[in-house]
Amino acid sequence: MAGRKETALDLAKFVDKGVQVKLTGGRQVTGTLKGYDQLLNLVLDEAVEHEREQDDPLKVSGKTRQLGLIVCRGTAVMLVSPTDGTDEIANPFLADGA
Repeated sequence: MAGRKETALDLAKFVDKGVQVKLTGGRQVTGTLKGYDQLLNLVLDEAVEHEREQDDPLKVSGKTRQLGLIVCRGTAVMLVSPTDGTDEIANPFLADGA
């Protein structure tokens, strides 16, 4: 197996499971991981994009957009995480009066 490149991530355990993908440019997509390659190109089914606030691109608005079957190019992928077992929590660094 000399010459074969291996990825830093083992995504095999996430195939056919829900994942959340953050992309460069601030886009955030969730869907079912159907496939991937060594360049981190991802195939997501039943993909949903979570839209951002216009005035604050760091905040996710409540709006979503159904995308269906998509390919996320590996060069744009910043983060891949499972959707099962993750919850959003309040920011512990904000002061109570803020």
